[in-house]
Amino acid sequence: MKWSFPARSGQGSSVPHIRSISFSNLLRAFLVCVVAGCVSALVASAQAITIDTSGRATTNPSQTGTVDRRYRQIEPTNISLPATQLDAKTRLELIRFLQSDQGFAMRPFPRGHKGLTLVANGKLDPAGEAYLSMVTANGLSAKPGDRLVISDVKIDHGKMIFELNGGPDAKHRFLRHVQIGAGGPDTSPVVQQGDDQEPVGSRLTLTFKGNIPELTGKQVEALLAPLISFEVKTPIQAFTDTLPPKLKEAILDHNVLVGMSTDMVLFAKGQPQNKIREMDGQMPFEEWIYGRPPSDIEFVRINGNRVIRVEDAKVGKPPVIFTKDEVEGLMRTDGTPLSPEQPGTHTVQMGDVDRDPDKQAPAAPPSLRKPGETIPADDGKDARVGVMRPVQFPKQAPDDEPNARPNGQPDSAQSSPPASSQTTATPTNAQSPSTDASRSTPAKPQPQPAGGDAPPQ
Repeated sequence: MKWSFPARSGQGSSVPHIRSISFSNLLRAFLVCVVAGCVSALVASAQAITIDTSGRATTNPSQTGTVDRRYRQIEPTNISLPATQLDAKTRLELIRFLQSDQGFAMRPFPRGHKGLTLVANGKLDPAGEAYLSMVTANGLSAKPGDRLVISDVKIDHGKMIFELNGGPDAKHRFLRHVQIGAGGPDTSPVVQQGDDQEPVGSRLTLTFKGNIPELTGKQVEALLAPLISFEVKTPIQAFTDTLPPKLKEAILDHNVLVGMSTDMVLFAKGQPQNKIREMDGQMPFEEWIYGRPPSDIEFVRINGNRVIRVEDAKVGKPPVIFTKDEVEGLMRTDGTPLSPEQPGTHTVQMGDVDRDPDKQAPAAPPSLRKPGETIPADDGKDARVGVMRPVQFPKQAPDDEPNARPNGQPDSAQSSPPASSQTTATPTNAQSPSTDASRSTPAKPQPQPAGGDAPPQ
């Protein structure tokens, strides 16, 4: 079986060319596309690998234990939806009810044209790592506890689109590229750029399976409750409702824990009476001071956006210092605390470590041995191994360097007298340590009288 398709020919040609494609070639191409799609799907599903404490790898994408609980998957709602479809009258009433409605964010809302998608009585898309990546790439429009205003509502087939805090797109986004004029320099843009501010809003899409049922405004608010709370609350109530129970209780009791953010500290204690900026080695920090003497004083040390140290100084009592992070474990998706006592964890101390000589043994010197390895010197079997002594250099022997003379004396060639000088002859029968001329002692020249006569023999 073959199909013929007319193909466009080159310019100036009036007869179109005919291309033939056989059924076997088309089937082969289809199978290649299917196999490539399956392989890409398997690769995409195997990108996230989790290693547990036992060393086993798991590829379950639903395991997001290390992701902040603010980005985890929501609990689906259970709102009964009517079977009748949305008519024109209910549609208009719904838009009037939701327009300019205000609520509080229960999750971080990212910027960007796409925004978040919530299925009615279903899950949130994206969630987990994809949710966190969207917030990191596009920026944050609203934090948990911030006020949200529905600035626009669009009802389409099977979905409702909510523009929050003005929406993520600039006004007249397409008209900015349109110019009107006679051509050349006489054209002018329809929308002058620079008049509008940068958009800082977000978008939320509520989707339904099929057409939108005939809903009321309260039912829509109940469907959006996992992301937006429309109840009347104070700012501190709206913020603490997004936190775990233990952390919420600490903020409402005006307590500061190590690991809190600056927003949590402000909601718990308010503005500090004094702030001091200092340096701890190479680390800059900011000290927030609550209270004035002679009353109780609390010092909150902040590095970046997190509390790293809390010092509580009460009157008549020694100061109590807290440095252990108690918030990071509460903000994890699985809710497990980060403590060294957990199985499979090991804490390594870096840098200069202060040791108590009464309770801790001194650190062992560095060694090239493996853990548990012994050498013969430890067992006393190798008698050659002992205490290292000073290195002794060998003494110079007289026969090592023939031309060398002790005490800096000149060489024999340099100290030999001229040919006209008279030297003392050595008897043939005299015993000498060596017959080598280079080892004989040179004769000293005799002093001559002033008249030039030779001395008597």
